[in-house]
Amino acid sequence: MLVVSASVNIPETEIEESFVRSSGPGGQNVNKVATAVQLRFDVANSPSLSDEVKQRLTRLAGSRMTEEGELVIEARRYRSQEKNREDARERLVLLIRHSLHKPTPRKATRPGRAARQRRLDSKKKRGELKRTRRVNSHWDE
Repeated sequence: MLVVSASVNIPETEIEESFVRSSGPGGQNVNKVATAVQLRFDVANSPSLSDEVKQRLTRLAGSRMTEEGELVIEARRYRSQEKNREDARERLVLLIRHSLHKPTPRKATRPGRAARQRRLDSKKKRGELKRTRRVNSHWDE
């Protein structure tokens, strides 16, 4: 059981892990041992998450989400399989925790009187500066 929060737990049956060879430096260890972890979590068909959380998670995951609604996390940061496995699971938990928080809607506001006055004053000042830079323009008349 993967504990995300007090109200959300992901059963092990919903998580699929496969181990592949990692790329990059590492010598014989990289060439012989499958240390990289590819974690798959089917967001679209998960009974553990609400529809709202699924939508937010899909938006947060971005390119890590497949067309079938599966979240794919690849972990190859460490040399050992176990550390990469823990890293992938931690990243999944962080993503889900982040998607549990409902964003507060923005309240539209209008600029105050002082802000409008400052804007107009700066526009007048800028226009005045440009006006003084002109050389015998027929517009000055």
